[in-house]
Amino acid sequence: MAMSRRAAAALAPMIATVLLAAPAGATPGAPGAPGVGDDYFPAAGNGGYDVRHYGLDLRYEPTSRALRGVAVISARATRALSTFNLDLRGFTVRAVTVDGRPAGFARDGQELRISPHGGLRRGEPFTVTVRYDGTTGRPTDVSGALYGWVSTPDGAFVANEPDGAPTWYPVNDHPTDKASYDFTITVPEGKTAVANGELVAKRTARGWTTWVWHAPDPMASYLSTAAVGDYDLRWSKGPRALPIIDAVDRDLGVDATAGLARTAEMITYFSDLFGPYPFSSYGAIVDDDTEAGYALETQTRPIYSGPPRESTVAHELAHQWFGNSVSPARWQEIWLNEGFATYAEWLWTEHTGGQTAAARFAALYARPASTGFWNPPPGDPGAIDLFAGSVYTKGAMTLHALREKIGDRTFFALLRAWHTAHRGGTADTGEFVRLAERLSGRDLGAFFDTWLYTPGKPTSW
Repeated sequence: MAMSRRAAAALAPMIATVLLAAPAGATPGAPGAPGVGDDYFPAAGNGGYDVRHYGLDLRYEPTSRALRGVAVISARATRALSTFNLDLRGFTVRAVTVDGRPAGFARDGQELRISPHGGLRRGEPFTVTVRYDGTTGRPTDVSGALYGWVSTPDGAFVANEPDGAPTWYPVNDHPTDKASYDFTITVPEGKTAVANGELVAKRTARGWTTWVWHAPDPMASYLSTAAVGDYDLRWSKGPRALPIIDAVDRDLGVDATAGLARTAEMITYFSDLFGPYPFSSYGAIVDDDTEAGYALETQTRPIYSGPPRESTVAHELAHQWFGNSVSPARWQEIWLNEGFATYAEWLWTEHTGGQTAAARFAALYARPASTGFWNPPPGDPGAIDLFAGSVYTKGAMTLHALREKIGDRTFFALLRAWHTAHRGGTADTGEFVRLAERLSGRDLGAFFDTWLYTPGKPTSW
């Protein structure tokens, strides 16, 4: 997410849940946990299973905000389960089946607790189908920032970070459980529905158009989208014939895509620095919903609430490597997303003849220690300050200071090795520190403690 588009985001609602004990005579196994144990978002995600694929079939009418959905979720039990949970806020759940058999279900806050007939054995693959419907709205986090499925007059602006995916589909909502996706989205004829990945089918009948998108690469749920609006689709090709699909709101002016003009060049530049582009397509969604006021690096197709600046496009593109391909193992690690993308933005600016990264670092470091600029520490900002400016800027400064300490050759080898080692998965700061120490042959514990975890302005490192 670009700080320049969202100056200070915040904590999404943390809804307390109650883990109910199984009654006497219950199915063998134990209930799956209603959270994955993330300290920042205790209700996020669920325990006991691993999702492999989401098939989402949605029908949305913008005028009434009516959404009807069928979610088909393919997963594997990682332990014997008597019940398991999915995250879902609002909506009326009409039916749930597991492997085609009706399953019991109950609601508990954002938890949809499902009781499969006979339970699930450890290692057993299963498919759960949830039919649901309701009315969407304009959900916000505790700061008042719009997120999740945000209804707009002409459709929906859908941006989930950090835990807004349950506002539109049942999900194991944490980056540690990535999956592939298929989206079938039916909207009134004349509307365009855009999702992650590639458009594989479009059909119109009886006043409705169905758009089918396929996203084959592992994706964290906060990076999924299903934006609906008055978009024109524009196709082009990037390096190695990479499909680039941009969706641009028709209400925006002729300069709406000026910031996107160098996308292909950016992909080539970042691929040279970080390793090959990690996904099967790219593009953008440029909306006219300025109320949201930010951009988000939705996987393969970042969404912008208005015409983006070139630097913002560079930031969201860099996230495809850092944040999307390599995702945070817990939300405390957000600097691995935002610090890296911000530093990549600095590198792009230097590459195109603007201010050098070294000059940017020096100008920022000149800021007085007494200002709030230096806090909170980016390595553990706290849930409320998840998107504080220091996470972005001090996080990027951490990388530049590291570059000066270990040298350019080792530093850029580190960035490539980091992505190679964790592509398609999750990682934490401890793993980054260990890799940096191994490649540099230096003890860097004190350095990272100073920059990431110590409040205030670093004075020596």
